[in-house]
Amino acid sequence: MGGQYRITGDKYPRMRPSRRRGRLAFLAVACAAVLGVLGWGTLQLIDVFTGGDEASAAGAVACRTDRTTGASPSAASATALPAPGKITVNVLNATTRSGLAKKTADELRKRGFRIGEVGNAPARFDKKVKGTGLLLGPAAALKTALPVLGTQLPAAEHRTDAARKGAAVDLVIGDKFTGLAKKAQADTALAALKKTPKPAASAGGGRKNGC
Repeated sequence: MGGQYRITGDKYPRMRPSRRRGRLAFLAVACAAVLGVLGWGTLQLIDVFTGGDEASAAGAVACRTDRTTGASPSAASATALPAPGKITVNVLNATTRSGLAKKTADELRKRGFRIGEVGNAPARFDKKVKGTGLLLGPAAALKTALPVLGTQLPAAEHRTDAARKGAAVDLVIGDKFTGLAKKAQADTALAALKKTPKPAASAGGGRKNGC
């Protein structure tokens, strides 16, 4: 070729894509991915901490409620047991041995029980109680007066009569009766009966019921 411009030498320019543009595009995509992951993680953390705060608030309200009432759930649900001085006992002898009713009634009186009728058992029980004795009362006495009286004669049968009126209970002496439980044993049994279970402490802070 003739003319003003000539190509000299043995090297020719080559058309190649810019490496810098490819690197910039890669960095832009990577940054966008990192920002997306960070945003998602932030939202998850917010949800977790928000839920934890609500649970803590609910627990705090429950704890304040318990402190306001002044009683733990176990104490509130426990059945109130009457003291011996609140229980009237009729002592009835269903055996052929005389004097058992009076002797037993005197001992129960010494132990704090109120004594009602003392005498022979009615015909439906006379010579028909084969065990140590029978404790009989109204339906309401099954979890109140009868267990308390039962600490004095552990082997006695407990029975209720739905049609029975009043709060007094009967101790019907049976054929195998040899006497009431020893006072020390009866007192121990009564204390165990009235003992209320304590709620277990948490492993972390030793607080009751998570409070």
